[in-house]
Amino acid sequence: MLTVDCRDVLSVKNELLVYVSDSVAAIPTLKNHKFTLSTFDDDEILDIDSVINAIKEFLDSIGENNNFAVISNNDTISIQSINGKIISNDSETSQNEMFTCTHCGFVTRYQVELNVHMRIHYL
Repeated sequence: MLTVDCRDVLSVKNELLVYVSDSVAAIPTLKNHKFTLSTFDDDEILDIDSVINAIKEFLDSIGENNNFAVISNNDTISIQSINGKIISNDSETSQNEMFTCTHCGFVTRYQVELNVHMRIHYL
């Protein structure tokens, strides 16, 4: 499982998640300021270089490739502003964030509810 930290690009996090997960054929899970990607088969490993390339392609498609660096550290990829520019998140978008169960696709607006739901998969 890979984690992509999106603190500097929050307003485009959902679009980035869709683009990257489609590009690398992974299951996405939304978190507060990041998202995770996991494989369809537990035995497979996500290629971190493919994920980084997909992120860079997305940033290039919105004209922000020169303003952000994509940095990898173990299983975490951070998208960081080079020149201090932050693609900010408006308050309305942050209220509409959704969290998804990686096991069955259950969707909720509340992280706590997702945590409680995930426990049923381990009973």
